[in-house]
Amino acid sequence: MSEAVAETVASRFSELYGAEPHGVWAAPGRVNLIGEHTDYNDGFVMPFALPHTAVAAVARREDGVLRLHSADVEAGVTELRLDDLTPGSDKNWTAYPAGVVWALREAGHAITGADIHLSSTVPSGAGLSSSAALEVVVALALNDLFSLGLRGWQLARLCQRAENVYVGAPVGIMDQTASACCEAGHALFLDTRDLSQRQIPFDLAAEGMRLLVVDTQVKHSHSEGEYGKRRAGCEKGAALLGVDALRDVPYADLDAALARLGDEEEVRRLVRHIVTEDERVERVVSLLESGETRAIGPVLVEGHASLRDDFRISCPELDLVVDTALASGALGARMTGGGFGGSAIVLAEEPDVDAITKAVTEAFTTAGFTTPRVFEAVPSAGALRLH
Repeated sequence: MSEAVAETVASRFSELYGAEPHGVWAAPGRVNLIGEHTDYNDGFVMPFALPHTAVAAVARREDGVLRLHSADVEAGVTELRLDDLTPGSDKNWTAYPAGVVWALREAGHAITGADIHLSSTVPSGAGLSSSAALEVVVALALNDLFSLGLRGWQLARLCQRAENVYVGAPVGIMDQTASACCEAGHALFLDTRDLSQRQIPFDLAAEGMRLLVVDTQVKHSHSEGEYGKRRAGCEKGAALLGVDALRDVPYADLDAALARLGDEEEVRRLVRHIVTEDERVERVVSLLESGETRAIGPVLVEGHASLRDDFRISCPELDLVVDTALASGALGARMTGGGFGGSAIVLAEEPDVDAITKAVTEAFTTAGFTTPRVFEAVPSAGALRLH
């Protein structure tokens, strides 16, 4: 993160609000290497932070007023009174930062107001957690300015509550935790039940590999119905199997568990994905820790097949990325994120990157799809104060 970005955001803050900010903070988007839709099932996930960030210049206020502005939205400054913040009342982008303020106050923290200017390079709607980056950067800034003393995982919990209750999106804890807690050069092995974390070294460049993100440009929204349906189906499966969450179904007992679900075919598919996906996360951790990085490629492909066939959240564009990349020599590929659009990841040997990128782009043109955005995903630092 360059000093120039911090200075640009701080300068724009001064133009908007007529005073210097009290600081500038950044929080990243994320890519999930493996572990999709497991987070709201108390399972395992393995995200890492992107170099793309939401940056916030913030000043503390004492008068119960919250003023919000984004460089990425064509609108003026939005002014809100803290006492008026109510879940479900805001359907605009401002719900994300306002929801964080609401969640902090609901948790008993004495937030008295703030002026905030935001600017983000995290692609919106690409399944890379642009909303979590927005939430976490605001939470970190307020944590510092109001001396709350909260740790990264605690900020992540409050940001999740903001998105679940204030915004109304039934997301799990992964995105906010990744943005708050990831470390450069590592993937985060996170147990979403107890929030225990292990930083797993993940330096592909040192081994002659690259991980590409292919943003299909197909937009998705978590707060729309399909994500909620999958979550409800997983909860039904857990209830039918008599467990607190699908994480409690042992992989070795999967066939017996599926047999007990009888003719609940849709629930069976959801259960099968979650239980096998948790096992895939543990397999990837084991391979990375034993230095067998290239061997994670087939595990990524298994994960995509499960998301496509069992969870049924892929789309033609995501499938085309995966199929074309694999046909062009990729070590592995899968969709990442909530599904129904967004991005896919491609693990490749460094010399093959250009050919794979060209093949995917040409395949999209031939299919009549919008040209995808392709960039390298470099495991980066979590949220931090810049200035």
